[in-house]
Amino acid sequence: MGNTELTSFDTLYAHLGSKYGFPVLPSPSPRPHDKTLTDAISSLSVHPTLESLLHILNSDLPSAHFLCRHMQNRPAWEGMYIHGLLHRVEGDYRNAEAWYGDVAESECFTFAWPGGLDDAKAFIQQVEKLRKEKVGEREQLEGQSKREMDALVEWCKRQFGTEKVDDASKAAWVASSEKHREIASKMLVGGEGWRQF
Repeated sequence: MGNTELTSFDTLYAHLGSKYGFPVLPSPSPRPHDKTLTDAISSLSVHPTLESLLHILNSDLPSAHFLCRHMQNRPAWEGMYIHGLLHRVEGDYRNAEAWYGDVAESECFTFAWPGGLDDAKAFIQQVEKLRKEKVGEREQLEGQSKREMDALVEWCKRQFGTEKVDDASKAAWVASSEKHREIASKMLVGGEGWRQF
């Protein structure tokens, strides 16, 4: 499929999922799978939650992180959840668990994890064990990752649709909490890396 045919959220989501799978372990490369898709994804101008999920599937974590940082406070539960998923994908498991814990009672999280936070944390721990100890069933975990991503996509599509969003700052951006502003400043000026709790 050529990039000219990848002009809707659904075609891009299907293409990325079938070509690169649903990430369980961090990508061996810090670059996107397909750099040419970064612009195609951004050009859709869909709701930032859906755009960030496409960037995650393309392993363009900086683009996804940029969007998530604008949606990391209440009432943007779905943005906070995606932020946690992003950290799981990059291998920052404690951070992922913290974000999942922050949104555990939200509608979007319970839609994706009907069994609750314990099931989600057990999944994260299985992924971590596969990465660190090479123990676990990768195919089964990738299926679980796909199920989570599909549920989150479905929830976001129901909430926001896949039409163009002219102004994301009005559609999705929220003011960061003081806690997140302080953490972000430390990350930007040197220092601490991943969010610590």
